[in-house]
Amino acid sequence: MSANGELQREGTDYTGQVNDSDVEKSVLSGDHLLNTTVSSISWRDVAVMVKHKETGEPLRIVDNVEGIVEAGEMCALMGPSGCGKTTLLNVLAHRPTNAREVNGSVLINGSPVSRATIREMSCFVEQEDALIGSLTVEETLDFAACLSVSTRTLSAKDRISRVRGLIKAFGLQKQANTLIGTPIRKGVSGGQKRRVGVASQLIASPTILFLDEPTSGLDSTASWEVMSLLGAAAKQNNLIIIASIHQPSTSTFNLFDKVMLLSGGKTHFFGPVTAVEGHYHAVGHAIPQHTNVAEFMLELVNTDFVAYRGPAQKHIDYLQWAWGASSHRRHVQAAIAEAESQAHRVTDSRNRAPSGTKPSSLSTILTLLHRSFIKSYRDVIAYTIRIAMYLGLGVMIGTVWLRLKPEQSSIQPYINGLFFGSAFMSFMAVAYVPAFLEDRLQYVKEYHNGLYGATALVVSNFIIGIPYLYIPVLIALLFSVVSYFLVNFHPGFHAFSVYLMWLFLDLLAAESLVVFFSSLFPSFVVALALVALANGLWMSTSGFLVTPGVLNVFYKYAFHYWDYQKWVFEGMMVNEFSERVYACPVIAGQCACMYRTDLMDLCMIRGQGVLDQYGFEPGNMWRNVGIVLTIVAGYRIAAWIVLSLRR
Repeated sequence: MSANGELQREGTDYTGQVNDSDVEKSVLSGDHLLNTTVSSISWRDVAVMVKHKETGEPLRIVDNVEGIVEAGEMCALMGPSGCGKTTLLNVLAHRPTNAREVNGSVLINGSPVSRATIREMSCFVEQEDALIGSLTVEETLDFAACLSVSTRTLSAKDRISRVRGLIKAFGLQKQANTLIGTPIRKGVSGGQKRRVGVASQLIASPTILFLDEPTSGLDSTASWEVMSLLGAAAKQNNLIIIASIHQPSTSTFNLFDKVMLLSGGKTHFFGPVTAVEGHYHAVGHAIPQHTNVAEFMLELVNTDFVAYRGPAQKHIDYLQWAWGASSHRRHVQAAIAEAESQAHRVTDSRNRAPSGTKPSSLSTILTLLHRSFIKSYRDVIAYTIRIAMYLGLGVMIGTVWLRLKPEQSSIQPYINGLFFGSAFMSFMAVAYVPAFLEDRLQYVKEYHNGLYGATALVVSNFIIGIPYLYIPVLIALLFSVVSYFLVNFHPGFHAFSVYLMWLFLDLLAAESLVVFFSSLFPSFVVALALVALANGLWMSTSGFLVTPGVLNVFYKYAFHYWDYQKWVFEGMMVNEFSERVYACPVIAGQCACMYRTDLMDLCMIRGQGVLDQYGFEPGNMWRNVGIVLTIVAGYRIAAWIVLSLRR
């Protein structure tokens, strides 16, 4: 679990209390970053096919590219928008590309490697990095360290030192205790958030670091600082860094060792940055003095804004042919061939890989629980507002159904109150959708970086959802205390406790439904609509609007029996009516009882008569509890399957 408490106890004076030399050592050098196993990553004949959006025909967005980056080097993938650089980056990192077909070879030390192996030794920084807005900068880095390295390998003291060092190195001292930021609570700036995203991956000590637009949202100075730090880390520790980058400044561009220029998915140049000017001079495009080389290269291969497509495309084809015929390409091919001739497998990765250096499954789950705990009590939208919503619902029900009397005229209002309270409690669980979608985005990023799988997410999410930082219990308790006694439901502590239990199970099932649909459709609007639709279906088939005896066969057997609201409604009805009696009115000297029971001669209605109308029998409470828990487990297992298949 996070050592956040230790960080706070020891203090966090980033400006003077931490020795600068220790910081630099912890960030840029040392055993935790030193790469002694990976000498190169190379790729050849990489081609990616997709379906054309308009014609449906196969379209190559990456076309037989090749390259090699050796230990200690930082390589830039450049090109105009849509040139295929992000797709290539995903292929190199063995990440999903949503492509129709992917061909070619990606080699580590000249040998093919599995997806699992490359995930163990690498990290990937997304262009839009998924960070939890309700965590501070310091907590974000600390949890990243806890999820990537076992406490048996990295002590709490070393982890704290690494966190502090990265905060200082990335210029985030003043923001260390600032929240990343939520939709209603301002946090760090966009540029600072990008730096946190990069730092959170570097703290995992990868051998290979992939970055998609790492300078996005940064000014030129911050871009240079970030890339300068990464370049220094690569050289001092023999790391390999490959980054797609759009339009770097001259100073940032010169930090790279190698550059690959793509246009239309094809290679136009690959090699040392220092060789760019010589290559383009040789093909008749000398770079003018005092010109940003990166801008010159991009303008040369960008045809998006040309007036005449035909001549421009011929010019692009010529430049691509010139690269294919150049000595630089032959040098690249020779380097790849040499790496393959000296191929050796990665047998040890001190940075991230072998079993024993990664956290155990239990440790990962505990870390996720701790992170969810902090996220929960700070997430105003998901929790504080939800509590206010449910409390308001309780007040509304308590005052609308105010002080009902145990009389025949109150029987139907009692039933209506039970249904309305339970149904709308579950319906309002849609407020949990954005909170889980944030967790899912974080999971996708961390899964692709090899930190944990769907099991850890589902287990931790379910465990935190049982007491859920007291949230569902607190919601159910507040709602029950306010509404139960105002309405005058069945008096007594036992009856109140059973009512509270059913509300809690109702919320647990409703949130499990949210988890399933949000996993299946990770879109706020779609998930919200489907959860609302499902709740409407459950309300219609629960047995209140249409009694089980009247409900048509299709809905009865297709939905009624696995409708959690049906079992909650039945449990509440039995709790309310099984042991109560209700007075009948006397009209013209006769008892006018709507329900015929053995107490009719006394002008009373035994509550069992009401239950008989719905076909509910007492004595089945624990069976029904088991059924609801089975439904909850079913939703969670279904969510696990979806998360395991859709990443």
